[in-house]
Amino acid sequence: ALLPGLIAAHTSPGFPSLSAVIMTGGTELPAPVERLLRGMVIPLPVIATDHDTFDTATRLSAVEGRFTPAAAGKIDTALRLFAEHVDGQVLLDRLAIARTDVVTPLMFEYELLDRARARRRRIVLPEGEEPRILRAAEVLLRRGVAELTLLGDRERIAAQAAQLGLDLDGAAVISPFDPELRERFAREYAALRAHKGVTVELARDAVTDVSYFGTLMVHLGLADGMVSGAAHTTAHTIRPAFELLRLGLVSSVFFMCLADRVLVYGDCAVNPDPDAAQLADIAIASARTAALFGVEPRIAMLSYSTGASGAGADVDKVREATELVRRSRPDLPVEGPIQYDAAIDPAVAHAKMPGSEVAGRATVFVVPDLNTGNNLYKAVQRSAGAVAVGPVLQNLRKPVNDLSRGATVADIVTTVAITAAQVRDDVPAGPVTSGADVALSPGPGR
Repeated sequence: ALLPGLIAAHTSPGFPSLSAVIMTGGTELPAPVERLLRGMVIPLPVIATDHDTFDTATRLSAVEGRFTPAAAGKIDTALRLFAEHVDGQVLLDRLAIARTDVVTPLMFEYELLDRARARRRRIVLPEGEEPRILRAAEVLLRRGVAELTLLGDRERIAAQAAQLGLDLDGAAVISPFDPELRERFAREYAALRAHKGVTVELARDAVTDVSYFGTLMVHLGLADGMVSGAAHTTAHTIRPAFELLRLGLVSSVFFMCLADRVLVYGDCAVNPDPDAAQLADIAIASARTAALFGVEPRIAMLSYSTGASGAGADVDKVREATELVRRSRPDLPVEGPIQYDAAIDPAVAHAKMPGSEVAGRATVFVVPDLNTGNNLYKAVQRSAGAVAVGPVLQNLRKPVNDLSRGATVADIVTTVAITAAQVRDDVPAGPVTSGADVALSPGPGR
């Protein structure tokens, strides 16, 4: 008769986390209890055995925990312990591995997680009651990638974690209705948006939205970055960041993980039709993001023609943007206008643009507009089997990144690591960029 109460208590906050319930001595459940259990969602295994308690405990003590490819939790813990206690660079130096400027997907993932672990940034996850977010949170905590704050109802999150068999010890849980933080955030948001007619009374309602609450945590230094979008639209996720954290023109990149390299595509998600100056800004920001994640930036300013072979408003915009990049950042290798085949294929580059240091070797591809960019990344993703990581937002004072609503647990882990690695210590806290609000496009259909 204790079994239903034990199972119900397992999903309650503060109750010890159980792996299974074992009934010894050949115990048979009374019929009413069995009917009750059949009507419950049982979040852990219940095992019945004919052996007595002592014999069962003895047999269990002899069971070895095996390290198999399917033991995800053990693998994550082992990777964290290796990263914390083994100097990987010393091992690489002793192996005398040849260096290359090509970043493979495996190298990208390893260096990304390694960089995030080294800095242990505080990341807020507004969708704290979403099962994929909770599963990703466990992986991130096991691997020591970041310190996490989950937004949501504490009891519901605890019950969800227990039902999924997750260990979320170490993650902070905050309700967006926390009275003290709600009032503090409302006054801050009202002060920042007073020019838009926002009062403290209106702000009290606005800040309980998890995207605004999480962004205000980042704005006020209670978190270093935010990742959301598994259950919300792109516009819902990033609008608060545009209002509160914008430094200049906000743009984005996708990291395209091909079989043998990682490329950077910008901007495929935010700006519908940038002018030449904005395009140059996107190129410079994309190069900075590429370098931050170990991809040596060689910028291709994409167009429908290469070099001086074409004319027209669209290609002239790209040509002007290329010159602006060269004047502003003469240290950055940039080529444009250039077609995609000439930018990526050495043989085509030799024919169309011989002698270029970028043609045939480009790593950063800047598209002329959102229509081109969104179709380009999806075509490569589907046709070449590439993994598209992003969009990763640029030109925010502190990082906020959006997830696809179809994001997998692995996608969420990677995006949190990217966000942690994006945090810049050289960007001071302060007011958002003044000027007109950005009119958000709906974002790519993902």
